[in-house]
Amino acid sequence: MYDRDPVILKRACEAAMIPAGTRVVIPEGTEVNLAQSLGGSFTVYVDGNLLRIAGKDADALGLETPETPKLPDNHTDADLEKLIWQQMKTCYDPEIPINIVDLGLVYDCKLSDAGDGMKTVDVKMTLTAPGCGMGNILSADVKEKIESVPLVKEARVELVFDPPWSREMMSEEARLQTGMYY
Repeated sequence: MYDRDPVILKRACEAAMIPAGTRVVIPEGTEVNLAQSLGGSFTVYVDGNLLRIAGKDADALGLETPETPKLPDNHTDADLEKLIWQQMKTCYDPEIPINIVDLGLVYDCKLSDAGDGMKTVDVKMTLTAPGCGMGNILSADVKEKIESVPLVKEARVELVFDPPWSREMMSEEARLQTGMYY
């Protein structure tokens, strides 16, 4: 995950400082170290700071942008819902290398008819800590990834804090991976 070889940015790109969420622009030619590249977004070290670069800016790092998700031919609503959950599993906390679904951050996901065969998706999710500055960035990532799914007209993502998140909400695999299994 952590690549000690520096990468020189091929173009300027926007990033979010972790954990504050403050938006900055990293100039072209800046040397960065890739700390995490999961789910199509990237966490990099720049001059002692940890920053998150969105997948749409992968080319600035010399990497490929993520592929658009596809539904199988003759798909069902169950296939669509499965693909939406798969997309949410590509959203990672920038500090913890575990996706938000396995972290237990997604509380609810409902699909409804938006007309013309399209769907609206309503998601309720939380954060590991209510004061996390990355909340808007994570929820925007969820929205963007769900809206990349064919037949999704709109995704609405609501951050909620009731019930408060706890490690018991994590999947067994996530608890094992973080050492929080007891």
